[in-house]
Amino acid sequence: MHTHVLFEHPLNEKMRTWLRIEFLIQQLNCNLPVRDHASALHFFRNIGDLLDVFERGEVRTDLLKELERQQRKLKQWDEVPGVDKSRIESLRQQLKNSSSILMTAPRVGQLLREDKLIALVRQRLSIPGGCCSFDLPTLHIWLHAPQSKRDAQVTHWLESLEPMNQALTLIVDLIRNSAAFRKQTSLNGFFQDNGEDADLLRLQLVLDDQLYPQISGHKSRFAIRFLPLDSENGTVPERLDFELACC
Repeated sequence: MHTHVLFEHPLNEKMRTWLRIEFLIQQLNCNLPVRDHASALHFFRNIGDLLDVFERGEVRTDLLKELERQQRKLKQWDEVPGVDKSRIESLRQQLKNSSSILMTAPRVGQLLREDKLIALVRQRLSIPGGCCSFDLPTLHIWLHAPQSKRDAQVTHWLESLEPMNQALTLIVDLIRNSAAFRKQTSLNGFFQDNGEDADLLRLQLVLDDQLYPQISGHKSRFAIRFLPLDSENGTVPERLDFELACC
């Protein structure tokens, strides 16, 4: 039984941003509840990174545009003979609801940006060891508060991200499921093809091969070079089969 490793590569800037946000939110939820300095620093560092990502682009605008685009795509599917109309209608309703919630929600990350404790910790994170108790007595005392009080605050912070997270999850799931994996073969560790306006490449490799893909490209064309994990002694087979989905 082979273990497969899934690699995903965004083919445009908005997809790159969405995958980063998804990754950071997964990390945020990884070390909960926040009990000590280690889990607190993991949590606050990811909050800080998320705020940096939000500040770089129009996350809400891009998500709202994509919710509209996905609704239009589903409308086209609705006219295909034999399609599951109730499933299409259910997805369209989810997209519509998510769009309404996101439109009326406050600016993405606003509550986190205005929080004094988050701001204090964020300032100190770039200093090596800058979150010691003598540097950040506020964090130190917060970590000595009852667990229930800390849990309630963390829940409040995470709930403020929910309208954005709900829209993002829906969109990324639809994109991932828009194309099936197909068997492809690379020659001498190289493969290229047309992207056909795709947003995302998904690639599955067998772990035993000890290879990883180096992907370059954009929505109309992409190239994949396969490299050995052990750069000194590893080899790349002349012909390598792998699974690829162009979403």
